[in-house]
Amino acid sequence: MNLLIVGATGTLGRQITRRALDEGYKVRCLVRSLRKAAFLKEWGAELVQGDLCDAETLPPALAGITAVIDAATTRPTDSLSIRKVDWDGKVKLIQAAQSAGVERYIFFSILDAEKYPDVPLMDIKHCTEKFLAESGLNYTILRPCGFMQGLIGQYAIPTLEKQAIWVMGDSAAIAYMDTQDIARFAIAALNNPATVNQTYPVVGAKAWGAYEIIRLCERMSGREAKISRMPIGLLRAVQKTARFFQWGWNLADRLAFTEVIASGRPLTADMTETYKTFGIDPQEITTLEDYMQEYFSRIMKKLKELEYEREKAKEKARKKRSPFKSARTSSAEKSSE
Repeated sequence: MNLLIVGATGTLGRQITRRALDEGYKVRCLVRSLRKAAFLKEWGAELVQGDLCDAETLPPALAGITAVIDAATTRPTDSLSIRKVDWDGKVKLIQAAQSAGVERYIFFSILDAEKYPDVPLMDIKHCTEKFLAESGLNYTILRPCGFMQGLIGQYAIPTLEKQAIWVMGDSAAIAYMDTQDIARFAIAALNNPATVNQTYPVVGAKAWGAYEIIRLCERMSGREAKISRMPIGLLRAVQKTARFFQWGWNLADRLAFTEVIASGRPLTADMTETYKTFGIDPQEITTLEDYMQEYFSRIMKKLKELEYEREKAKEKARKKRSPFKSARTSSAEKSSE
């Protein structure tokens, strides 16, 4: 089976690429920059330059492809809007996959996308789900709600560096999952007939609130976190202001997602049927506690090593200085005689 992975340089996409290669699939990655995606080529993937928003680049990328795994989405730093990439681009990709005779299409949406029609990214994901379901392709839709990898920069590093961790009031608890585990479900779906034309949640065993994660980081690092509370009203005001300017539309769409977090409704789902269908043992899935423990153990060990090296360097410097001090002391004693 020949795979085309879209969004392969992203947090999730690179794990899917690695997993597919490890399991022996022939992998091709659609990338905008060959230079930034060079690490994928080193892993063994074929790179083809193209863009979701440029329909002419898609047929060459899909030539000879059996299955597509679509893990692409706009990033906060992208100049293009969510609608341009996550709707217009995905429609072009699905239509191109139809024309190319692709046999399987795995699409990553977001959990509970249908419940937030006023949030652009959620609404577009839900619309894409419906468009894909009506396309005639043999699809599988996977719906994660949060990556554990994102918690390192959001909570762990600020705790270690005594920087502010911004938290909204009653933010929704989220069932985060390690992207390596999410990748397992994507690859497992490829040869599983039971997953064809089905939609599944792909979430962690427990939904974690912001303060729970902060307490976990404090306990594992032995340091007290600095918490700053962000009023939801302020974010809404910034969002409305950004709407007045074309350059701010993408920012406004991103900020709209805070309504999901501020709703207080947990982002979680029952995974019983998902585990059963995919034949994956839930005991093999990384918990947030284990993920954070592994991170902090590694970091704290590194910090201790650095501290040890600094102390050694200081001691070495003191020993270098001591002969000169002795010489000055001896000269002073001789002069007094």
